[in-house]
Amino acid sequence: MPVALPRCGGTSLLPPAVNSRVHHVAKRTMDVLGALVGLVLCAPLWAVLAILIKLESPGPVLFCQTRLGENGRPFRFYKLRSMYLDAEKSRRVLENLNEMDGPVFKVRDDPRITRMGRFLRRYSLDETPQLFHVLLGQMTLVGPRPPLPEEVTLYEPWQTERLSVRPGLTCIWQVSGRNEIPFERWVQMDIFYIRHQSLWFDLWLLLKTVPAVLLGRGAY
Repeated sequence: MPVALPRCGGTSLLPPAVNSRVHHVAKRTMDVLGALVGLVLCAPLWAVLAILIKLESPGPVLFCQTRLGENGRPFRFYKLRSMYLDAEKSRRVLENLNEMDGPVFKVRDDPRITRMGRFLRRYSLDETPQLFHVLLGQMTLVGPRPPLPEEVTLYEPWQTERLSVRPGLTCIWQVSGRNEIPFERWVQMDIFYIRHQSLWFDLWLLLKTVPAVLLGRGAY
């Protein structure tokens, strides 16, 4: 399936990238430095958020599940817990409320999400522990978001290209409306990034991430 390229001012957003060893080394260097700075800044915030999460509902502060990384390699994926304990078990009851197309499950007013969890999700604070994954090389600062294994089993063949690179903390559709973007458009944007990735593209998306997070558009 052809990939619709994002446009800006009537022209293609960025020229094709040169995927050289220099690019990969520069990207990894930016990942490590960015993750280290982020971890230092987040450490005191996590202490406060951990207390608030525990005060509202019993259970661990961190939520862990299996996600798929580069080339479909599974890894243990951590977030700050934004739902009540055992929320995954009650998903079947809510299947008919799903507001996303494709294999993704999202409910805007999901009753499994705690009040604190809604705050965390609105400003993407629940995603901050993934800086550890970036530091470990399982993820990168910019790249397609890591999918659930059961989602990937429902992919069309062309959609699996989004698994050809390391998953990231932010990506094009994350700064373009997040869950307001239809799934097929998600994948088209991810593939566009994969085929045009460059250090400048990464920096541009990181800068776009700041207002996207602060505005909280499409976050639920």
